[in-house]
Amino acid sequence: MIPESFVQELLARIDIVDVVERYVPLRKAGANYSACCPFHSEKTPSFTVSPSKQFYHCFGCGAHGSAIGFLMQHAGIGFIEAVEDLASSAGLQVPHEERNRAERAKKAPLTDVMARAMMFYREQLKASPKAVDYLKDRGLTGEIAAKFALGYAPDGWQGLQQVFPDYNDAALVECGLVIVNEQGRRYDRFRDRVMFPILDQRGNVIGFGGRVIGDSKEATADGASVGPKYLNSPETPLFEKGRELYGLPQARKAIQEEDTVLVVEGYMDVVGLVQSGVENVVATLGTAATDANVQKLLKQASRVVFCFDRDSAGDRAAWRAMEVSLGHLADNKTVEILQMPGNQDPDEYIREHGKEAFVQQTRNATRLSEFLLRELVKRANPSTAEGRAMLVHEAKPLLQKMSAPILRVQLTKEIAHRAQVSQAEVEAECGLKPLARSRYAPAQMKQRPMPSSVEYKLLQILLHKPEWAANLPLDLIDRERVEGEALIAIADAIEHGELPAGGFGLLLEFFRDTPHEALVAGIAVNMVEEVDLGALEAMFNDSIVRLRHTALTAEIEELTARARQGLSQEDRQRLAELLAKKRPAAPSTGGTPL
Repeated sequence: MIPESFVQELLARIDIVDVVERYVPLRKAGANYSACCPFHSEKTPSFTVSPSKQFYHCFGCGAHGSAIGFLMQHAGIGFIEAVEDLASSAGLQVPHEERNRAERAKKAPLTDVMARAMMFYREQLKASPKAVDYLKDRGLTGEIAAKFALGYAPDGWQGLQQVFPDYNDAALVECGLVIVNEQGRRYDRFRDRVMFPILDQRGNVIGFGGRVIGDSKEATADGASVGPKYLNSPETPLFEKGRELYGLPQARKAIQEEDTVLVVEGYMDVVGLVQSGVENVVATLGTAATDANVQKLLKQASRVVFCFDRDSAGDRAAWRAMEVSLGHLADNKTVEILQMPGNQDPDEYIREHGKEAFVQQTRNATRLSEFLLRELVKRANPSTAEGRAMLVHEAKPLLQKMSAPILRVQLTKEIAHRAQVSQAEVEAECGLKPLARSRYAPAQMKQRPMPSSVEYKLLQILLHKPEWAANLPLDLIDRERVEGEALIAIADAIEHGELPAGGFGLLLEFFRDTPHEALVAGIAVNMVEEVDLGALEAMFNDSIVRLRHTALTAEIEELTARARQGLSQEDRQRLAELLAKKRPAAPSTGGTPL
């Protein structure tokens, strides 16, 4: 874990304008900076960066956040990686646990080894007419080969010795480039193969995929078995194939523009589709889709389309993709399944039929819910009572996994209809809580935020000046309102020195992964423009007066209602004091809303 205090120090040290300008050309626009949004396609700039608030917001697509959030969204990396990247640029050392620091130190020389191997393979490709002709026959140009840094592993047992004179270096084995057999002999893992470097989110080479040329076979060092068509790097300290996606660094910009990512099964499918003009495409690495894959994909785009061959292996892969996707869905995200027509894979199909025909296939992909229902009906055959019972039985673990609440309700209704039972009976059999009481519903005991409430206005003000929370009369804040609860959280953070001044960016990171994150971000996105500090202070003071007036009025009404049954001497005295304090009229609303 990274201490919250370090995150706050980092955000106070860096300038979001400098961070964004690494990737997006900004133009001065008054007190702020503007640009065309990097997260969606547009011609008129709607992307704004506020240096005073250390906050970015796009009025077109709604993207917003701090410098950390920008790097996470633009580079598609996780929170820790974004913090490490920004800390490095600011000359700060991230305070990790010693174990994590040792792991990073161990990985650093391995990435250098992999980078040298990639350069060697690329040079060997230029010297191999056979490999060049193979790529040309697959319709690839030199430009695409360069974009994906394609290479060639020569047909020799120890080709890497040309670039690594110390062939006995343990790092070569640790990286998966060299194998040691039972007799202790060392030899290259990849031989006579077209090489596809696998990059991480930062562009480091972490693994390789190697494809045999044509239908050639290779013998192992033991001289018996033949190699597979595709050979991947083994699991190493750098490479965990279930967590990585081939082609993601090259595809990220196109994915953001399309808000769609296509997922295929092979390296050649990726480069072939890109060669034909379909650039928002990645591949899993020789495995079925994993939870980590789906999580990463749904961070990249709101629509994910898995493309599979139409054979038994493709059917199994499609079912697996559907299963792992269920736990990561949201009602504003879609996952779809495309099973290619005939016996062609995506690369073969697009080369024969062209880009438009392939794109049309992706547009006609099957929604996850439709695929799930179709396959369940196929398995259970609900034309009999036994089949209808089996349908609910088969649906149970799938519905229990589903994280998108509204979609789950829709599917539950469909399954109940086909099983000829009620929705409530399916929910009871599957152990599903009704939506209103589910963990995905809004907080059960808190009232929904109301922009007209005084607590909401105070929260707007404190997003500009969080240090003013020290002056809040906390006993008068309505804690049953979500905005009231957020005010209390800010006041507590200020009291304990956990939240320094520094704009929206600091606040957003402070509230990341808390129940208040969505509320604070929702208010912040409408508050990019500068405000007059004097007017802001007047609104704050007026809001405090309104809080006190509301509390005074409520207490008077309570005592007046009880007066019919008679008040004690103490209560009569208190009512008299309250009536004397009450103003003739309620205070103003404090001028123009924020």
